[in-house]
Amino acid sequence: MTIAKTIFLGAALALASTAASAHDYKVGSLHIVHPWARATAPSAEVGGAYMTIENKGKTADRLLGGSTPIAEKAEVHTMEMVDGVMKMHEVDGGLEIPAGGEASLAPGGYHVMIVGLKQPLKEGERVPLTLKFEKAGSVDVELAIEAFGAKESGKHDHSSMDKSMEKKN
Repeated sequence: MTIAKTIFLGAALALASTAASAHDYKVGSLHIVHPWARATAPSAEVGGAYMTIENKGKTADRLLGGSTPIAEKAEVHTMEMVDGVMKMHEVDGGLEIPAGGEASLAPGGYHVMIVGLKQPLKEGERVPLTLKFEKAGSVDVELAIEAFGAKESGKHDHSSMDKSMEKKN
């Protein structure tokens, strides 16, 4: 391999690793890892946002909700089985992010429900979302919009895996 090709390859790899890590965010002791959402139908009024929130601190925090210019509101929701029927509801008091732990927001479990969409979420786009935490305050993130049927960011059918987190209030 020539020196020019080696330098080009090295630069390309460096840029790729920078781009991959550019979709993580920090606020206080919290680290928000790859926030994403599924594409929605043109007439959809709601969408869900998913991510992992790691708490590197010594005290718990809470995700209270958020806001986005593309919707009326953003609330923390969960899915639960009630009398044999899967039901979704807002999480009273927000979602705890335990000290030294993490919270996984994933399809079928905890998520940020984006309510009153003013436009559809389109695959390949990035959408602004401000997350509000009880202690760490607010942080602006961008949601990477994945394929309509995505079960997990960048992946497809992993329905046998339980990604939900035990409810903590």
